[in-house]
Amino acid sequence: MNIPLNIDWRQILLHLFNFVILAGGLYILLYRPIKNFMKQREDYYQGLHQDAEQVQEQARQLKEEYQTQLSQVDSAIEQKKAAAEQELDQLREQELAEARKQADAILVKAHENAEREHREMLSKATRELTELAVTAAEKIVLDAKGDPYEQFLNLAEKEGKHEQSE
Repeated sequence: MNIPLNIDWRQILLHLFNFVILAGGLYILLYRPIKNFMKQREDYYQGLHQDAEQVQEQARQLKEEYQTQLSQVDSAIEQKKAAAEQELDQLREQELAEARKQADAILVKAHENAEREHREMLSKATRELTELAVTAAEKIVLDAKGDPYEQFLNLAEKEGKHEQSE
């Protein structure tokens, strides 16, 4: 057989057959396990991603719940604070009313004491004036020289000057 350009078709077919066997063997030995490994790895990371998204969603839900609870706690604190301020105002008013009562009682006692002292001073002054008048009258009666009224006035005038000088 005359083969142009030295081409042997059997050799080409054998080389093709070798190539197909090599490609099939490489496909079975290398490509499929690598492809399966890559698929498993992709599935693993996809699962991790889904788990992370679930955890992130749970964290968002928890955050929303905590914010809701925090706002409720804040409103409860504000209510308790307002109630405490109101109670404090009531206590202040009670203390102020009690202090006013005590002040009124002290003022009443002070007025009573002042009135009593005033009466005592008036009675003392009246006694002293009475004693002075009696003493002057006794002196006038005992001295019976001249006009008794004039002597009384002179004596009263002397004692008044004497008291003013002291």
